[in-house]
Amino acid sequence: MDHTSPQPSPSRREGLSRSRRSTRTVVAGLFVFFLTTVAIVTLALWRFVAILPPLDLTQAGLRSTVVLDRDGGLLRPFATVDGRWRLPLSAGQVDPRLLAMLTAYEDKGFDTHPGIDPAATLRAAGQWLRHGRIVSGGSTLSMQVARLVEPRAARSLTAKLRQMVRAVELERRLGKAGVLDLYLALAPYGGPVEGLRAASLAYFGRDPARLSFAEAALLVALPQAPEARRPDRFPMAARRARDRVLDRVAAQGIITPAEAKAAKAEPVPQRRKPFPMLAAHAAEAAVAADPTSRSIRLTLDGRLQASLEALATERAAALGPSLSVSILALDNRTGAVLAQVGSPGHGDASRSGAIDMTVAIRSPGSALKPFIYALAFEQGIAHPETQLDDRPVRFSGAYAPENFDLGYQGTVTARRALQLSLNVPAVELLQAVGAARFIARLRAAGARIELPRDTAPGLPVALGGLGITLTDLARLFSGMARGGLVPPLLRRLDGPALGSPDARIAEPVAAWYVADTLRGAPPPENALPNRIAYKTGTSYGYRDAWAVGFDRRVTLAVWAGRPDGNAVPGLVGRVVAAPVLFDAFARFGGEPEPVPRPADALVTTNAGLPPPLRHLRRDAAKTVSAALGATLKIAYPPDGARIDLGVPDTGLEGDLAGSAPDTELRASLALKALGGVPPLTWMVDGLPVAGGARRQAAWRPEGAGFARISVVDASGASDSVMVRIE
Repeated sequence: MDHTSPQPSPSRREGLSRSRRSTRTVVAGLFVFFLTTVAIVTLALWRFVAILPPLDLTQAGLRSTVVLDRDGGLLRPFATVDGRWRLPLSAGQVDPRLLAMLTAYEDKGFDTHPGIDPAATLRAAGQWLRHGRIVSGGSTLSMQVARLVEPRAARSLTAKLRQMVRAVELERRLGKAGVLDLYLALAPYGGPVEGLRAASLAYFGRDPARLSFAEAALLVALPQAPEARRPDRFPMAARRARDRVLDRVAAQGIITPAEAKAAKAEPVPQRRKPFPMLAAHAAEAAVAADPTSRSIRLTLDGRLQASLEALATERAAALGPSLSVSILALDNRTGAVLAQVGSPGHGDASRSGAIDMTVAIRSPGSALKPFIYALAFEQGIAHPETQLDDRPVRFSGAYAPENFDLGYQGTVTARRALQLSLNVPAVELLQAVGAARFIARLRAAGARIELPRDTAPGLPVALGGLGITLTDLARLFSGMARGGLVPPLLRRLDGPALGSPDARIAEPVAAWYVADTLRGAPPPENALPNRIAYKTGTSYGYRDAWAVGFDRRVTLAVWAGRPDGNAVPGLVGRVVAAPVLFDAFARFGGEPEPVPRPADALVTTNAGLPPPLRHLRRDAAKTVSAALGATLKIAYPPDGARIDLGVPDTGLEGDLAGSAPDTELRASLALKALGGVPPLTWMVDGLPVAGGARRQAAWRPEGAGFARISVVDASGASDSVMVRIE
C-alpha cells in the first residue's frame, strides 16, 4: 500500500510561498518600525536630555546652622534664611531600622537599580495607558530626590521623564550614599520642617539615632503627603499612614507581626516640640561672629549646660519676678568655657532673658578683694598671717569705709580679714599697694575694667567702685587656680583662644596664699566647709550679688540681680549667689581638688614672720617715714633689669650669701635700698632672704628666671622690683 502523502498543487504551493513572504515582510516592517521608534525615542530622549540645564544642587545644599557642644551634641539650631528647619544629617546618624523600613516601603530595589526601576516604570506606564492619567508614579528614592532638588508643581509625563533623567544623573554624581543623604535632609514633613532630623526633633524631641518602630514608621510615612498627614493637625491620618507602613514592613519581614502590633498601640504625637535652645546666648554670639559656617562646635559641655540652666531657672523663680541669674564655668587647665548661662530663659521677657549677663558690665562689690591681697602678698607688704587693724578709720579724701554688718573685729590676720570680707583692712591694703597699680594689674591680666567717668582710680575700687563682667571675673579667679597665670578664653573647639597666654594676675606664691585663704572662708548655710576656694560680692545699693569659686579643676562664677540695674532689698552675695555656686559645684561633680602649694610658700604663724610682716602699721607709715623725709626705695637692682650672673636655669630659690658651704660657687646679687626705717627685710617672691640694720645685702639665686625682689622696713613701708636673672 502506498503511504506517500499527496503533493500540494502548484497553485497551493504558490499561495503558501506568498503567505510566508508576506509574513516576513510584516515582521521586517514591524522590526523596522520598532527600530525606527526606538531611534526616534532615543533621539527625542537625547534631545530632551541635551536641552536640560545643568543639575544645580546649590539650593539643595542649604542647611540650617547648628551649634554643637564639645561632643557634637545639638545645642541650638537656626532656621535657614527663608525660615525652613533643614538640619544636616547623614545616613550614619540614623537608626538602621528606620533606613530598612524606608527602602522596604519606598524603594525595594534601591541598592541595585541605576536610579530608575524599569519594572515599576512599566507598571506605571500601563496604568497611565489604561486610565489616561498618572495613577502611580513608579518613583524610586532617587526620583523623589530629583523632585525635591527641582520641584515641579504639575504632574505630567514630561515632569516624570525629567525626574528619571535627574535620578540617573544624581546616582552617577553622588552615588547611593549621597542620594540617600539628600533624601534624609530634604524630605518634607509639613510646614517649615524639612529633613528627618528636624522632624524627629519636632515630633519626638530627640535625634533619629534611636527610635521606636512606631516613631520610625511615622517618619517614613509623612513625606508621602506631608501636609495632609501632619500629626499636629491630622493625627488620625498620620496614624493610618503609619500603620500602613508597619503592615508592609511586617509583611516583608523587616519587623515581626508582634512588633508591628505593639507599635500600632503607641500614640501619635499631636503637637510639635520646640527645637533645642541650650546655651542660646553663646550660640547667638558664635553665629554672629561666624555667619558663614553651617556647623559650629563650642567648648561647652552639653550635660553641664543643661543642668546649670535648670539651676538658674529654678533659683531665679525662687528669688522673685524680674530677677535674673547667670552662671559661667571655666576649665582651669585650658581656659575653655564649659557652661555659659546668660539668663534663666532666653525668651523670658519679664526677666530680660535676651540679655547675656555673663558679658554685662556690673559692679563686683567685694569680689575683687582677693586680688588686692594677692598684690600685697606679692610686694611683701603682707602675709596671710600679718595682723591688720579693723577699726574705724578715715582715709584721705574723707573716705571712711564701714563693714557690711557695721561692726569691727579689731586686730585680725589678713587671712581672717579676707575670709570675713572686712572692708577696712582691704582698703588699707589697697592704699599700701596703690589703687592705680591695682587697676593696671587687672587690665594687664586681660580684664576689661570700667571706671566712673572722669575719675582716677581711688580707694573705693576695693569695695566695687568699678565695672567688670562675670566672664572677666571668672578668668581672674581661674588665674588664682593656675598659679597666677590667667588662661586665654576658649569658646570654640576649632577657634583661637582670646587673650594673651602670658597674662598674669599674681605671682605663684601670692596666688596660692589667696587660694588657701579662700578655701577656709565660711560656707553658706547647709554647705560643707573647706571644699572650694570662693569669694562673694554685693554691689552698692543691693543691685548685684556675686559668688565665684574654684578648685584645681574648674572655676564657677554666679551673678544674680536685675538686668536693668534696679536695687533689690536683701540681694546679698553670701545669701543669694553663694548657695547657687555651691549647688553648681555639686552638679559639676567629682571631688574638689585643692590648688597645689608651691615649694617656696612660707607657711608659718604670725610669730614666725619677719618683724615687719607681723603687723601692718598705718601710723608708722604715715609719721616716721615722713619725719625722716626719705621714702623707702630699691636702688639696685632697677625694675625690669636683666642681670647676667651665669647661673643655671634650675629655679629661683636662693639664700643669704655665705649661709652654707655649697653656695660659694654661685654668684650673688647685690641688693641696695635708699630711705626707710631700719631694720630692713629683703624678700624674693615672698620669702625672706636677708635682713638687718644696713641698707645693703646680697642674695644668691639658685637658677635663672624672673624674680620679684621686695624690701620692707620697720614701719611697714615697702618697695619691689621685677628682674630677670640669667
